[in-house]
Amino acid sequence: MTTLVDTNVFVDIWSRDPEWGEWSAAALAETAERDELAVNPVIYAELCPPFASESELDRLLTEAGIERLPLPYAAAWPAAQAFVAYRQRGGSRTAPLPDFFIGAHALVADVPLLTRDPRRYETYFPGVRLIAPE
Repeated sequence: MTTLVDTNVFVDIWSRDPEWGEWSAAALAETAERDELAVNPVIYAELCPPFASESELDRLLTEAGIERLPLPYAAAWPAAQAFVAYRQRGGSRTAPLPDFFIGAHALVADVPLLTRDPRRYETYFPGVRLIAPE
């Protein structure tokens, strides 16, 4: 099975986040024991800023065994529906949030999502299996 890994898990580990770093590292290691780990283009784009080059990020992901999955076209509709619901709830953003594409990808691919911040996914994608703090 494949598990999609949310950006915040990597950022927590790489930044040695004092609040979430240990949880994220342990959850990533535990998930890697049973599943293939993957990112999509949205997650990849969110991971890029601290790296000097694309090859540097690619090397790190490859060495860690992280797969790169395409974003399924079928994810566009549920991402848009989540955005509509977000706006109806008073959200101020004028374009769909990256998390909507990440959650929609997990939904249509029927894969779990490893994240330490499940709130938006629980709200807009209740059918997605989350690996998250309790």
